[in-house]
Amino acid sequence: MFKFLKEVVAGSGTGLKDLPYNIGEPYASAWGSWLHFHGTSKDDGSPVSIFSLSGSNAQDGHLAAGRNGVKRLRTVRHPNILSFLHSTEVETVDAGSPKVTIYMVTEPVMPLSDKIKELGLEGTQRDEYYAWGLHQIAKAVSFLNNDCKLVHAYVCLASVVVTQTLDWKLHAFDVLSEFDGNNETSSGQMLQYAWLVGTQYKPMELAKSDWAGIKKSPPWAIDSWGMGCLIYELFSGLKLGKTEELRNTVFIPKSLLPDYQRLLSSAPSRRLNTSKLIENSEYFQNQLVDTIHFMEILSLKDSVEKDTFFRKLPNLSEQLPQQIVLKKLLPLLASALEYGSASAPALTALLKMGSALSSEEFRVKVLPTLVKLFSSNDRAIRVGLLQHIDQYGESLSAQVVDEQVYPHVATGFSDTSAFLRELTLKSMLILAPKLSQRTFSGSLLKHLSRLQVDEEPAIRTNTTILLGNIANYLNEGTRKRVLINAFTVRALRDTFPPARGAGIMALCATSSYYDITEIATRILPNVVVLTIDPDNDVRSKAFQAVDQFLQMAKQYYEKTNTAEATEGTSTEISSIPENAGLLGWAMSSLTLKGKPSDHAPVSSVSSTALTPASANASSDTPPAAPLRVRSAPDFAEQPVPTSPTSTDGWGELENGLDEECENDKDGWDDLEPLEEIKPTPALANIQAAQRRPVSQPVSQTKLATSLQSKSTSKLRKDEDDDLWGSIAAPAPKTSKSLNLKSTVTDDDDPWAAIAAPVPTTKAKPLSTGRGRSAKPAAPKLGAQRLNRTSSGT
Repeated sequence: MFKFLKEVVAGSGTGLKDLPYNIGEPYASAWGSWLHFHGTSKDDGSPVSIFSLSGSNAQDGHLAAGRNGVKRLRTVRHPNILSFLHSTEVETVDAGSPKVTIYMVTEPVMPLSDKIKELGLEGTQRDEYYAWGLHQIAKAVSFLNNDCKLVHAYVCLASVVVTQTLDWKLHAFDVLSEFDGNNETSSGQMLQYAWLVGTQYKPMELAKSDWAGIKKSPPWAIDSWGMGCLIYELFSGLKLGKTEELRNTVFIPKSLLPDYQRLLSSAPSRRLNTSKLIENSEYFQNQLVDTIHFMEILSLKDSVEKDTFFRKLPNLSEQLPQQIVLKKLLPLLASALEYGSASAPALTALLKMGSALSSEEFRVKVLPTLVKLFSSNDRAIRVGLLQHIDQYGESLSAQVVDEQVYPHVATGFSDTSAFLRELTLKSMLILAPKLSQRTFSGSLLKHLSRLQVDEEPAIRTNTTILLGNIANYLNEGTRKRVLINAFTVRALRDTFPPARGAGIMALCATSSYYDITEIATRILPNVVVLTIDPDNDVRSKAFQAVDQFLQMAKQYYEKTNTAEATEGTSTEISSIPENAGLLGWAMSSLTLKGKPSDHAPVSSVSSTALTPASANASSDTPPAAPLRVRSAPDFAEQPVPTSPTSTDGWGELENGLDEECENDKDGWDDLEPLEEIKPTPALANIQAAQRRPVSQPVSQTKLATSLQSKSTSKLRKDEDDDLWGSIAAPAPKTSKSLNLKSTVTDDDDPWAAIAAPVPTTKAKPLSTGRGRSAKPAAPKLGAQRLNRTSSGT
């Protein structure tokens, strides 16, 4: 018999040394004769609770009741009943006498009395939590009585434990027994361990051992009385000493008092069924109970109900007990989002709740859910993640960002929604510092290259700003190939004034990365042109940039003259007004909207998007000056800088890239360093001729027109000729492609770009008789004379 019971309890009986759990410190209180310990799993260190019950011999009545409790707990499963994990029975010898101990392992829980003291809730929050806990225990008791036809017989404060998520669970099944009121012989078998129940918790019929009356009473009669005892102990804060104390109703809430009195009715048949208590009690109708109940049946709700609920949840969570929100609602919400039953507004509530956690708890409880959500195909979820990335982005590890987050975020760069492309661009301010150089060069820069020719002017503008902010995360070689081309060839020649202003500010913010040669030959020539820009704000920034870079050149000159310069000296001066101002501008202007037709400057756009940046850049700049207002007659003759969208690449018109190179590469990381090319002898002669004085100057406008009108003319190849044009987005259909052949000029001659091209076609021969010195060519002119003779005839 003993072997059979031992197999039912544990199945192994191998002893304590083989128990796959470590026993820790005991709790101060436990139910009955059991002891309650902290514990951990030997496999993964996860927390558990370990209960132990000892007896002097195997026939001890307490051990027999304990085995009954273990068996019942193993077989009865319910969300509000303690979850069983493992059990074993150990025989030892203590001081020469045998000792038998039962060990039962369950999910980690704490005695309810200890948890109440730990939480320290008061007032409305205490009543709401008590209501939720009693609601859970009532459901467990109703399940036992009405569904399983079982009688617990010992419901009280000591028989309730609390999980880590603050759920109340029923245990102490030692007295648990089947109820069979129709069986005449069941009186001796039902509640055979009722002697364990304290007299203060026994209803009148059980105290008198009136088994005939118990069989005639409903199955819930005994446990309904126990629910009344639990309510008294819970609200009074005192352990029930005798049955008469239940008459004291001072501590019972008024909304619960009628149900409390019906639970403790002297007539068993009149006692309130716990299922009716759950359905009809006014006490259970509060915000906490309703919120948790809605979350538990979330899959049964329609989309409208979900959206309404989750939009209210962030404000509602502030009114609920914080510990309940963090330990109960937060896990429910994270699980609902992870498995797709929650809608996008739930993400805002999740982050609002998670903000109250410590950084370590946030990484454990919230971040795993957020990382999984990045793979969601729901566009609303993706938008929510990107909109709030500043709240959790810093908590993401570099490995998680590079391997799990960025691959999903990068799909937004090519999304058809301009809003999602903009949010994706904004998110890079947080994610870029955590990316590897391989991801930078192999993916991110290619996407940014395409965004710099995006149809939305705001996106082009902020791509430039983003490059200025993440420049310090690029390696030196990549910075040399990317920055100047991105800021001068594209940004400074954009038709959108804020984009040109962004290019100037980005150059200033990254000035420490350029050597004196780049400043003198590639930056200053491009910036000086913008000092006569039609837009007032762009002109202001251009003058500031010219002053800054000229100051750097002057410092270099002074140090060179004093022989104090070291090899590779690149004098650094602060940007305007350093990177902090640039970052603030990026964040404010990411909300700027525009359509392809909005490329022309509009005064309202300038005032909203660029006012913060203008204020940072210079206090002298008018904050809301109208754009493209030509305040001087000279501006009328100045052409608007060429837009990047009007070419097939970055600076192809200026750098002379062949169209065949366009498809060779599609990213900034593929660019090769520039090499200085010596001019050909024929071109050197042309340049020498250009340096000779001419009688009349040729205007820029006529020369530019002449250059564009001759399809076979040749363009110079500047030092800024990099392979950026090959990776740029294709030109819009409205732009006419130029079929120009690239030639080589002197890199140091800034005037070569406007020099008259060498003629490559011969003048058409004049007809006979036209012109004084026309000499006929025998074959052609002979044929013409024959034609004239025939016509004359």
